[in-house]
Parts: sequence; structure tokens; C-alpha cells
Amino acid sequence: MKILLTSFSPKPLLIADNGSLGRNSEEIRLPSWLSEHDIDYFASKFSKTGFTGGINYYRNLNRNWELLAPWTGIQITVPTKFITGDEDLTYHMAAMKDYIEKGGFKRGVPLLEDVIIMKGIGHFINQEKPEEISEHIYNFFKKF
Repeated sequence: MKILLTSFSPKPLLIADNGSLGRNSEEIRLPSWLSEHDIDYFASKFSKTGFTGGINYYRNLNRNWELLAPWTGIQITVPTKFITGDEDLTYHMAAMKDYIEKGGFKRGVPLLEDVIIMKGIGHFINQEKPEEISEHIYNFFKKF
């Protein structure tokens, strides 16, 4: 859990031949937004239920595409604000930055009002910067 939640590099996690995630030999320092209590809580939940639910999404990628096929090319036509971290792995996936920053996203989401790329933030934006995220959401909603 510590490795998964503290891997801020936009590079993919490395999985060793023994099945462990990379960085085993390093001491893992938790960021200010993540406590040992948080790690224990997450680990206790996954020890009861396993991580199958999280993995099944990736096991079903082809089926997900098949199920979503009827909506290919459909625009999202509600007011939208998009927030991500510049250290989020998904932001660095093939062609994603260009899609977000060079107009592809706006073509698919014509009412996209704002794109926020938060500096020094990874995948867990609501935990890493809760006050800023809440303020972004609040300011967006209060317009309506």
C-alpha cells in the first residue's frame, strides 16, 4: 500500500520478478497527506476483500470498450471543469497531455470551462490538496 500510494513519478510502477512492486529496499517516507493510520485502514480493507475489484477493471478493458461502443463520438454536453495533477501517471499516458492541452478534450467536451493542472500533485488530488480541490469544486458549483 505504501509503495502504491507514494509513487509520485509519472513513470509506471515496476513489478519485480518476485511479484513485488519496485522500491522494496528504500525506506518509504509518507507525504503529509498520508498517515500510517491511513495505510493500515486501506490494508485492512484490502486484506478482507482483496484487490480483485480494482484489478477487474483492467481485466475487462476490451469488454468495457465493447459496452461503450454505442457512445463512440458522443460529446459530453454539460458544464465541466477538469482537474488533474502534473505527476499523475494517467496525465502522462500516451498522447493524453496533447489531448487535454491541444484541443482534443475541448472538442469532446464542448462546455469544458476550465482545465486545472496542479503542480507537484499525483493521482490522489483530493487527498493531496483537499482545500484547493474543495475550493475549485465550490467555485465551479456556485456559478449554477
